[in-house]
This record gives sequence, structure tokens and C-alpha cells, in this order.
Amino acid sequence: MAAPPRSPSPRLFSRGSFLEHSRVAEILRAETTGGMLLIVGALVAIVWANTPWVDAYEDLRELTVGPSALHLDLSLGTWAADGLLAIFFFVVGLELKREFVAGDLREPRRAALPVAAALGGMVAPALFFVVWNLGPDGALKGWAIPTATDIAFAVAILAVISTHLPSGLRTFLLTLAVVDDLLAITIIAIFYTDQLKLSFLALALLPIIAFGALVQKRIRSGWLLVPLALLAWVLVHESGVHATVAGVLLGFTVPVLRSGAAGGPDAGPGLAEHLEHLVRPISAGVAVPVFAFFAAGVTVGGLSGLLDSLRDPVALGIVSGLVVGKTVGIAGSTWLLSTFTRADLDDELSWLDVIGMALLAGIGFTVSLLIGDLAFGSGSARDDHVKVGVLVGSVVAALLATIVLRLRNQVYRRLYDAEAADSDNDGVPDVFEH
Repeated sequence: MAAPPRSPSPRLFSRGSFLEHSRVAEILRAETTGGMLLIVGALVAIVWANTPWVDAYEDLRELTVGPSALHLDLSLGTWAADGLLAIFFFVVGLELKREFVAGDLREPRRAALPVAAALGGMVAPALFFVVWNLGPDGALKGWAIPTATDIAFAVAILAVISTHLPSGLRTFLLTLAVVDDLLAITIIAIFYTDQLKLSFLALALLPIIAFGALVQKRIRSGWLLVPLALLAWVLVHESGVHATVAGVLLGFTVPVLRSGAAGGPDAGPGLAEHLEHLVRPISAGVAVPVFAFFAAGVTVGGLSGLLDSLRDPVALGIVSGLVVGKTVGIAGSTWLLSTFTRADLDDELSWLDVIGMALLAGIGFTVSLLIGDLAFGSGSARDDHVKVGVLVGSVVAALLATIVLRLRNQVYRRLYDAEAADSDNDGVPDVFEH
């Protein structure tokens, strides 16, 4: 006789759940899998948007769903960029919280470098854009377009091309990109938002504080945490601030240290690590690829359209800002701070690694496209030039970063192989055994 079915667990995040132990979740948890899915989604969108069937793609992206009474009747593209990407930002918030509390970034002199790099990586691209657009045909209101880094694309490409690169490089990139995104969202709120509703922003603090209080008590019931997270997202969205901020703030509330008075060996992993383990498959397997599919569909208009767009100082300012400005700003500010202050670069990293990572940060995409739309208006001729500039600049930055980081990856792989060859199974180099 078959056993009676088990009643559903009151914990969506309980041990033994599908998200924790299934083979599919384990595959999606690998960063290379998520990176490949994102790249595939982006390529499908770019190809589709440049075929005779582009209208079908745009109709799908602009399809409106959601309750209008709550002002959530949004297009699928907006749901992907504001909603699904908040899941990715939640995972990033958890990861950064662990680094700041228990990782390398707990030392202020090391945490200062990626923060300074983010600032330099925003100022320099803006200056490049301004220089290109000082003439009578320029449009200075788009100065902020090349300042943003698309963290999802940058991290995904790093995961695909990296097998032996130091882990500190990814942590540096994550910290830089999150600070960059938060600063870009602040710029949007100050310079490109007509109505910032501070009352909704204040109300959003209530579910965020409640979420934080529950996780601080190690309560992991999804029936409590998920509704609070959704409410926080809705209120941040209503405030006019980019709703992905809610994901970062919620991630920062989760405790990192192990439970128990002393965090002993029997205490188990901290809640931040546990939630990251559970949510990452959703982020990598669903949220980020779907976001990439709806974000990357830029219509170039063939070779003539590409050349026409790149004659516009706006597009040239964006391309130079993303490719050159980001590299100069990030690498330059990092070098200045480490040279003239006590701030230290991670011992694992070289300056070539930093340059490769700075190039990778030149992938603008989502926030850059959003700022362009706010600056010039959707559907205008200049808006089309903005999209081409963002696409070209991001692709060039990604290709250059791939070349540099793949070369560095080979160097680290040779070092790893040499160390492995010089050691026996006990890990003692042969030179000490003769």
C-alpha cells in the first residue's frame, strides 16, 4: 500500500526542498551555466530584433500584464528588468554581505578600492561623453548614459571565461558593479525622475525592517519572508526608484555569521549562505536569462543604420565612455588610491587583472538604455542612436575584456599546473623532500 502523501512543509526554504537538493538546481547553481543561458538569451534577442520579424519581438516585449489598480500593469520587458532582476540583486546583496562581514572586504583598506573604482568608473565616462557633445549638435543631457555597468552581463561573462582567475577578481567586480548601480539609480532619481515619491520609499522601509527582524532571528519560513519581500519591491517600485534596490537592501539584512553563541563547528552555515544556495538557481536559470532576452533586443538597422548611428556624437560619446572611460576611470582611481593611501589591492590580483575587469565593467546595457530612454524619449531618432551606441560599446568592451582575461586565465592556469606538478598528494613541494 502506498504511503500517504506528505503534507507540505510550512517552510518554502526548508532543508530537503527541491531548490536545495535537485539535480537541476545543482546544474543551475554553477555560474558557467547561468552565464551561458544569459548569453544565449541575449544572442536570440539581438538576432530576432534584426530580422523581418522584429515587430513580433517588440510586441512581446511591450505586452502589458499585471493589476492596473496597483500601478503594476507593466510590460514584460519592465517586469524582467525591474522584477526578475531584483532576484539577482538579492543574491548579489547576500554575497556582498558575506564578503563585507566575513570575507576580504571586511578590511576597510581593501573595501575602499572597489568603491573608489566605481566612482572613477562613473566620472571618467561622463567626461568622455561631455567632450564629444560640447558642440552645437551635441546633447549633454545624456551625460550619464555610459556611467552604468550591467552587473548581470559582466558577472556572467566573467563566469564563462574564467576557470583559474582569482576569486578576488569576481568580488572586486561585484562590489564595484553594485556601488555603480546604486550610484546610477541615485543619478536617475535626482536628474531623470520627474516625480520621486518619498512617502512610498519611507513605507518600503517597514517590510524591509520586518524582513530583517525575522532573518536576524533565523526564521526562514518562505510564507513569511516572500510576501514581505514582494511588498518591499512594490513600494520601492511605486516610489520611482529602480525596484532592484529592494533586492540589494533585503540581501543586506540577512545575517552572515553562523548561528550559536560562538559560531562553533556544529552551528551550520549562516542564513545568508543558505538563502544564497537556495535562490541562486532561480536567479541564474530564470531571472537573468529572461532579463537578457528582453534587454538585449536592439535593432541596429543593418550596416547603413549602424554607420549612421555612429556618426552621431551621442553614440560616439557612449562608445568611448564605455570602452575607454570605464577602463581609465576604474584602473586609474584604483591605482591612485592604492599608491597614495593605505588602501591595498588584493594580494591575488595584478594590475593586468584590474584592467581586464575595468574593461568588463564597460558593459552598460540595461541601466544605460534606461537612462538613454529617459534623456531622449523612447522612439526618437536619437534614442535609436543611443541604443546602437550602448550595444556597440558593450560588445567591444566585452570582447576586449575577454581577450585580456583569457590571457590572464592562461597565466594562472600554468601557475596552478606548475604548483600541482611540484607537489605530492600530501601537498608538500618535492623540493622539500630531497
